Amino acid sequence: MPFAQIHMLEGRTEDQKRAVIEKVTQALHEAVGAPKETIRVLISEVPKAHWGIGGTSAKDLGR
Repeated sequence: MPFAQIHMLEGRTEDQKRAVIEKVTQALHEAVGAPKETIRVLISEVPKAHWGIGGTSAKDLGR
């Protein structure tokens, strides 16, 4: 059972997250031949204050 874990900054819409789940599932299905029913996708949303880029939080960078 393939399992994909994706970390993203908070703020994406439900439709965007649905699209990520759909496209990652399709990519794994095509790449490794796993049945779609066995593929799991977990999206973890990270607060912008908890994501560092070059020593500064994404929130402070205005991301």
